[in-house]
Amino acid sequence: MRRVILVSIVLLALALAGVAAEIPRRAPEFAFQLPGGQQVLLSEYRGKVVLLEMLYTTCPHCQHSAQMLSRLAKEYGPRGFQPLGVAFNDMASLLVPDFIKQAQVDFPIGYAPRDPVLAFLQHPSILRFVVPQMVLVDRKGTIQGQTTAEGNEAFYEEKSLRAKIEALLKEPAAASKKAAPKKK
Repeated sequence: MRRVILVSIVLLALALAGVAAEIPRRAPEFAFQLPGGQQVLLSEYRGKVVLLEMLYTTCPHCQHSAQMLSRLAKEYGPRGFQPLGVAFNDMASLLVPDFIKQAQVDFPIGYAPRDPVLAFLQHPSILRFVVPQMVLVDRKGTIQGQTTAEGNEAFYEEKSLRAKIEALLKEPAAASKKAAPKKK
């Protein structure tokens, strides 16, 4: 019996080691709360290049990344770039205001429960992962890049991240699906 359990555990570990989120993929709707209680929907930012930073408020790497994203927002914001932060550690709803003050960021940072964040990232709940987790969404609402569970230097180094953002900012926004007004 022990042998069967051990083999099952090893097979599960091997299966999870190969788990990677599908890229590109349509970004599902994702909601989080701002400290004032306002709900934010990812779909509200369609037409912009969005970088979602899934973070822990207690993580110094997350604070550093948030500061970098704040700088990038100042530079690329007028061209359509929008960073968003979502804390999902324990007691994040209470800790986000202090995180914002300490990191001195000026883009929306809120909080969400762990399970919806992991579902959005396509990470199984038993998978070990690092923070921050970053997701890059193009103007059309398609996830074009995402850190792996173990992290990805291309999302943590400013030069590399700039190149990814600039490439997506060059792409046109999705065409409006509204019907053209009828001529009389």
